[in-house]
Amino acid sequence: MKPSLALAFAFSLSIPGLTLPAAAQTTLDSLGLTVTATPAAASDYLFRGISQTRNRPAIQLTLDVQHESGFYAGAFASNVTFPGSNARQELDLLAGYRLTSGNAGLDLGAIWYTYPGYDKPGGSYEYNYVEAVAKGSYTLDPVKFLGAVAWSPDFYFESGSSVYLEAGADLALPLAFTLSGRWGYQWIDRNPRYGAPDYANWSVAVSREVLAGFILSVGYYDTSLSKGECFGGAKYCDARALVMLSRPF
Repeated sequence: MKPSLALAFAFSLSIPGLTLPAAAQTTLDSLGLTVTATPAAASDYLFRGISQTRNRPAIQLTLDVQHESGFYAGAFASNVTFPGSNARQELDLLAGYRLTSGNAGLDLGAIWYTYPGYDKPGGSYEYNYVEAVAKGSYTLDPVKFLGAVAWSPDFYFESGSSVYLEAGADLALPLAFTLSGRWGYQWIDRNPRYGAPDYANWSVAVSREVLAGFILSVGYYDTSLSKGECFGGAKYCDARALVMLSRPF
């Protein structure tokens, strides 16, 4: 039941408004590389508004390695729990190119979603899939506007082509708080095989560094899916609060 920005556009979608402190990044000058590792603990693992852990907590790790040329590679790992499946972990591998010009930013990349240790039953469908992702941003202080599009030629559970669009904004508030809002829409070619119709999702979250580089994010997340539309009556698409504590290094 993997309805998979991510991150999944990796961690940037896991914590809306997350800005990594400069001190949390390790720069390897001789190689022109900047390395950032971000472990996190969350009350749930939500991907595009839907729980990947059956409404249970998640431990996650994001790794990002970027060259001074703009090319980058990274990975995202999390525990998962799907009904009727022995999948227990997700590992996403990503690579691409980031470009910044003035107040504008562009990120062009791809993500390969994998589930190490998962044994596909006979007659079932594949979990692993690939997405091409494009993200853009524009900063007009104190607001940062964000947009993203992801396309897969064969989405989760071999459900055919899919497109995901997302728009949002981060607003810098007094006392170093950040208010973030996101709205997205997921289209899927073969909805019956996927297990849910096309749907919208949205969120509002507040984040702030609380102590020694630790970042706390608290948000409200919801989807347009009713219980009957959510994978045969599951409760993984309901409105909920999400709390996440992370520490970039």
